[in-house]
Amino acid sequence: MENILKQLPQKAKESEAENKKFFAKLKKKPTKHLDSLMQELHEEEFQRTDCLKCANCCKTTGPLFTDKDIERISKHFRMKPKQFIETYLRIDEDNDYVLQSVPCSFLGADNYCSIYDVRPKACREFPHTDRKKFQQISNLTMKNVAICPAAFNIVEEMKRRVNSK
Repeated sequence: MENILKQLPQKAKESEAENKKFFAKLKKKPTKHLDSLMQELHEEEFQRTDCLKCANCCKTTGPLFTDKDIERISKHFRMKPKQFIETYLRIDEDNDYVLQSVPCSFLGADNYCSIYDVRPKACREFPHTDRKKFQQISNLTMKNVAICPAAFNIVEEMKRRVNSK
């Protein structure tokens, strides 16, 4: 897994232009049944991929925390939301709550999340490859292929299947 993670940013950079073109084409004319194809590719990939062996998303990026996330997680810690924010979060350039630092404060040495059952929505949905109208989040996907080997594989397989039609 370490080798894959070392190579991933370079592989993502090499496929960036091709991915931009592909997503631009999808935005203009989404392939019929794209949502069901994405769901299928997502499920296939995550039968092969074990996030606990990777956890690169938790090690290199931080999720966005919604107000609901903050309420739920602070309740879990028996803290006031304000105290949770002061302890773990900061406001970023987009005026969103994010972690003060990465790797994630809640990531254990074993790659397990200590707040898994109450984790932020952004974590639950990462890498967002099973979303409906997937083509609308192409900018996010372009970032995620450089972080998540599963997202990279899903996009590569999607390009193969869509372009072969």
